[in-house]
Amino acid sequence: MEMVKTKLGKILITIVISIFLLAGVVAYVGWYNLFREDPNPPTYYDYESPEEHFKYGSIGTEKAEGVPYLIWLVLPRIFPDKLPGPGGYTSLGITWEEGKELPIGFSKKTIGFPRQGITCAACHTATFRENPKDKPTIILGGPSSKFDPQGYLRFLQACANDPRFTADYILGEIGYNYELSWFDKLLYRYVIIPQTRKSILKLLREGYGWMDSRPDWGPGRISPFNSVKFRLLDQPLDDSVETSDMMSIWNKKMHEGFAYHWDGLLTSLRESIQTSAIGDGATKTSINIEGLKRVEDYITELPPPPYPFEVNQTLAAKGSAIFANSCASCHAFGGERTGTVIPIDEIGTDRNRLDMWTQEAADAYNEYAEGYEWDVDYYRKTNGYVAVALDGIWLRAPYLHNGSVPNLTNLLETPENRTKVFYRGYDVYDPEKVGFVSEGANAEKEGFKYDTSLIANGNQGHLYGTDLPEQDKKALIEYLKTL
Repeated sequence: MEMVKTKLGKILITIVISIFLLAGVVAYVGWYNLFREDPNPPTYYDYESPEEHFKYGSIGTEKAEGVPYLIWLVLPRIFPDKLPGPGGYTSLGITWEEGKELPIGFSKKTIGFPRQGITCAACHTATFRENPKDKPTIILGGPSSKFDPQGYLRFLQACANDPRFTADYILGEIGYNYELSWFDKLLYRYVIIPQTRKSILKLLREGYGWMDSRPDWGPGRISPFNSVKFRLLDQPLDDSVETSDMMSIWNKKMHEGFAYHWDGLLTSLRESIQTSAIGDGATKTSINIEGLKRVEDYITELPPPPYPFEVNQTLAAKGSAIFANSCASCHAFGGERTGTVIPIDEIGTDRNRLDMWTQEAADAYNEYAEGYEWDVDYYRKTNGYVAVALDGIWLRAPYLHNGSVPNLTNLLETPENRTKVFYRGYDVYDPEKVGFVSEGANAEKEGFKYDTSLIANGNQGHLYGTDLPEQDKKALIEYLKTL
């Protein structure tokens, strides 16, 4: 009897150990295939070149809000009807270099399985064409005038809401390019694809549902801080509209000590870069501090692009004197007010972006990363907009913080004479008016209708230079081309 008990005890112990081992194996397999981060990242997201890192390097957005790469890759093929036109993701203004695995501004990282993420370059890569049939010239660090981030989010949402977002459709399309193992097929069919659909719908519903009660952003514009307020800082939902133009981020060594963002709500370049990654989908733990330091180093030394068209040097010389007398104190490096916040009552531009941000939101952001290896300390509430330096101003159209003025010629008109409705997102350049072509059949076909009568779209204010004689305006604009 004692021998039977001993044998039974050994059998039970063996069974228990086997169960624990099996559970451990299952847990390890699950972790390895769903959550493991590759300790030796392949070259497609660990770039030696600072330029390539800026374009494609991970900033930590893949884990929480990234889409599984293989699913992301085939969505335009399954759902072309959800896009604004042909060309896949490029129809949303995303820049994709020939022969590259990813578009500029997108990263790829293995966390269990390959995942796609967003990087700084998605919003901060400009393009321009001299003629409609030209291949776009790509300028890193410039404000994208074509990328429509809201359109991109809504495309993902429309795909996830479609009954074709199923394992059969998606695996069938993936199979044209990739041979998955039987285990990976099971994983995608029963875990990754269903969970991706749920995650996209939850993110768009809970994180970005507020967008639907406000005017569409349009290409080259974004609402970066309402997203943070409502999604991350637990601020009460309000009806504020802050839609703003994307900004250039080149030449930061010359911007040291300036206030950052349109309303100067931050005074630290490093925190601006790190919290931009948070706004793009990184988390407190996934944020790639080393990768973002490389971005900071790159944009610190990145020069603004020279004006690519002919300049009348005689006229520009005359314009230089006009700039020194009328503009330099606010817009030249070394100017008394350059890089500082100009009160809204003085500048008179649309105040909606300014009113969106609150002291409570600033306080919450300054406490956001307490206890982590990185920190946030310098957010604040201001009472105006920053007088920005004008380096590379020729490529920063449309103008004012909300992109409400299509070109420099229009900016020097009084508000009642400025264009009320125009088209933005068409990157053919107009060297006469100094800005992108914003009217005509091609602009209407490829662009987005911008209406200055909509909330936060106002083109009032900034009256500086509007009273100059016409010849002086032409000379000033000629000089601005050279900055």
